[in-house]
Amino acid sequence: MVPSSPWPGDAKVAVMLTFDFDAESGWLSRDPAHRDRPGVLSQGRYGATVGVPRLLDLLAAERVPATFFIPGWVAEQHPEQCRLIRDAGHEIGHHGYLHERAKPEDPEGERRAFELGMKALDAGLGVTPAGYRSPGWDLTPITLECVRAHGMIYSSNLMDDVFPYVHRGTSVVELPVQWALDDAPFFLMHPTFLNRPLQSPETVFGIWRDEFLGMYEWGGLFNLTCHPQLIGQPSRLLCLRRLIRFIKEHDRVWWATGREVAEHWRARTA
Repeated sequence: MVPSSPWPGDAKVAVMLTFDFDAESGWLSRDPAHRDRPGVLSQGRYGATVGVPRLLDLLAAERVPATFFIPGWVAEQHPEQCRLIRDAGHEIGHHGYLHERAKPEDPEGERRAFELGMKALDAGLGVTPAGYRSPGWDLTPITLECVRAHGMIYSSNLMDDVFPYVHRGTSVVELPVQWALDDAPFFLMHPTFLNRPLQSPETVFGIWRDEFLGMYEWGGLFNLTCHPQLIGQPSRLLCLRRLIRFIKEHDRVWWATGREVAEHWRARTA
């Protein structure tokens, strides 16, 4: 027996387009010495100066919503681009301060970075985020405690389902992710610090297309994660546009932000 749809309007699948706008913070958090390597940092800076404006143009042309997870440091260093995201009506989520990977052995450091990120989004953008994506999707035993303490309703970090779910003993909704639906494993590369083969956008389109088709059959959450410094390259933007248009060829698709998915899931499981 095929279960009834869990999505609004009897949709067969929910589609989230999410963008982790890390800019230079992703490189600086890997190694603070990168501050003296302008060539390395230029990869992240491309995301701010070229990737974000091009992505916003694409999203506007295709009329689809998105969620941007922004580290506090990026909100401080690239306020104009962050305001463009906000003013275009896209959701802004929390993504740490300097893209720090949370460490279970340093709970106070995690709490401090969490607080700094929240303050930066509020001060620079007037935004109180509804959801949290941890840098690198790294959670610790206290992460959900931080999410709840700051009044957020969702986390988008774990890989243990294809449907949202509510964390036991909380009202925090998890919006699952997976590496196959992240552009970084395919496109993030540096010959010295992250040396791995780059993939063709044609190959990546095929993976994302087939993941969508599988999710369309299962009825789950298609949660795509991209980075402006990576997906914002010309051939990859064409890949993303092609994917969006492919998804649009299917009926009963609910395009939504993280906040919308989380609010819907909380209401249906209340």
